[in-house]
Amino acid sequence: MNRRETVLALIALGAAPLAAAAQQPGKVPRIGFLCSRPGPSSHTQAFEQGLRELGYVPGRNILIEYRFMPVDGRNPFPGFAAEFVGQGVDAILIGSPLAVDPARQATSRIPLVIAQSDDPVGSGIVASLARPGGNITGLSSMAPEMGVKQLELLHTVLPRLSRVAVLWNGANGATKHQLRALEAAAAQLRVTVQSLPVRGEPREFDQAFSALTKGGAQALMVLPDMMFFDHLEQLRALATRRRLPAIYGEREFVDAGGMMSYGTNYDDLFRRAASYVDKIVKGARPTDLPIQQPTKFELVINLKTAKVLGITIPQSVLLRADRVIE
Repeated sequence: MNRRETVLALIALGAAPLAAAAQQPGKVPRIGFLCSRPGPSSHTQAFEQGLRELGYVPGRNILIEYRFMPVDGRNPFPGFAAEFVGQGVDAILIGSPLAVDPARQATSRIPLVIAQSDDPVGSGIVASLARPGGNITGLSSMAPEMGVKQLELLHTVLPRLSRVAVLWNGANGATKHQLRALEAAAAQLRVTVQSLPVRGEPREFDQAFSALTKGGAQALMVLPDMMFFDHLEQLRALATRRRLPAIYGEREFVDAGGMMSYGTNYDDLFRRAASYVDKIVKGARPTDLPIQQPTKFELVINLKTAKVLGITIPQSVLLRADRVIE
């Protein structure tokens, strides 16, 4: 019986190992990549860059099967994850929070590497950062902590801030942990949080902005979620129309005209995810690979937008910025 037949036999018995055995000479590892965007992006580029830094050449000594999120917003990940399991990939890279549960439900044997997770312990994905347990490991984006930092920055820019609207994806259960941390921090700053969950329908955004106007919100926070990228221009236009200062978790929103963003450098997380894949295809078990936290963060400020809104960004904040759009 050859190695592949042996592995298939073990799977049939329910006893397959949680990590791939060290690659045989000449065997090219195959990685399934569940992507959070409709096509190639800075995330896919960063992952491939990380692989090259480790000596891999995609298409030559490592194969990457990409499955992209469709533009219609539906969740295709259950089907994609099942497809990867059927192909017998050596590991699955999870590039979207929406893909975590489908991947976990599809396999308890194939190693899963999370490239970004809002709160892997709080949401019950892993047992602990040091000992994830099971077949899953990867990186945390520390989203709850980032939300608190965003609020603190907004309060520094707007010292009289007393009411902030928070837009978040109501379909993403992990975001609830971030919202609770944010509300606790807001109470310390004597700021009231107006929670505005949406699920991606364009009309919901118009309704949410009408609600925050009626509620007297002085600023807006948009919690990180890939769903908002599909509505980036609508969000920018609604905030501009109401002359509402806003802070986001990703720099793309500031490039599009938002006032400020602060958050984890996601490209760096995807680059670092390559090291997990490298260890796994060489025989490491996911349960022995601790969850790592981000080490790079970005503060981007659009001074042009701030001036239009009549807001002066304090020098102390400008000095902290990684990039300033003037």
